[in-house]
Amino acid sequence: MVAKIIGIERHRITTDGNGITTLVAFHGCPLRCKYCLNPQCLDEKLICRSITPQELLEEVRVDNLYFLATGGGVTFGGGEPLLQSKFIRDFCTVAPPEWNISIETSLNVNHRHIEEIKPIINHYFIDVKDLNPEVYKNYTSSDNLKVINNLRWLTTQVPQERITIRLPIIPGYNDEEKRQISIEQLKKMGYVNFDLFNYIISKDKNPQKDE
Repeated sequence: MVAKIIGIERHRITTDGNGITTLVAFHGCPLRCKYCLNPQCLDEKLICRSITPQELLEEVRVDNLYFLATGGGVTFGGGEPLLQSKFIRDFCTVAPPEWNISIETSLNVNHRHIEEIKPIINHYFIDVKDLNPEVYKNYTSSDNLKVINNLRWLTTQVPQERITIRLPIIPGYNDEEKRQISIEQLKKMGYVNFDLFNYIISKDKNPQKDE
């Protein structure tokens, strides 16, 4: 099995999980966000390469000592990493069990992908954008029915300390009032950990995350 990736970034510190992590970014995404943070995930010309789980392991294991010493590991992002659920599962069967495996996802995928990886993911970073269906569709060009259904399922399956919900304010699409409504809806589902931030949109429309 091979997967297309747009990059591998080492030595990320407390950015995508505990300790020192390596971010593996997959090509491909079901969304078309107006201010996409990683537009290269949609451009076939910007695919870095194709890689197998074993090849990925050989590349990232160079940081094994860092992972073990800091409680870090590998974070899968993209794009949408859940579209590569089988690849992630296969990677985790050969990776050291001590590594922490995290995933950065929109959850806008078929439910089977989440079931595929649930037993092996230590932490979920879920970027829900906004739970308002109109806001979500205007911004992503997709509906959020899968997102909501997957959120409802996941909160019954995974302890809350292993889930972080990311809620941005996106200029021109939502505001603090709308974000608070999303937070209340998520709290009713059972979610408690939120990462709140703003997108800063430059004149050339390249967004940055204000942390």
